[in-house]
Amino acid sequence: MTPGLGVMSPTRTKRIGTIDRPQTHDPRNQAPMTTTTREPVGSATPDVTIIGANDSRQNRTREMQLIPEALARAHMHDRLREAEEGRQALRLVAARRMQRRAERASMRARRALAMAVMH
Repeated sequence: MTPGLGVMSPTRTKRIGTIDRPQTHDPRNQAPMTTTTREPVGSATPDVTIIGANDSRQNRTREMQLIPEALARAHMHDRLREAEEGRQALRLVAARRMQRRAERASMRARRALAMAVMH
């Protein structure tokens, strides 16, 4: 405060960084990214947090390079599931067709037997 005037003098306050105004632009001083816990066991990204500026930057780069691979794996899983559902539907249709064919053959056999017994 300025003596006698009652006006606060500007002071610097320690502010944490925000998305729009990060505390630092230097990636070596930023916190390392953590890996997701939903990764399958034995995946390419181990579930560890590496301490150290250079290691965290390399870890971040590796994670960014593996994003397309994870996306491709998820798409492939979805396509395989859809293909399996399609195969199940085709098998069901074929089974119903064969059931109708067997029922018609059974009716013909019963009719033929009834005709043989009547004559």
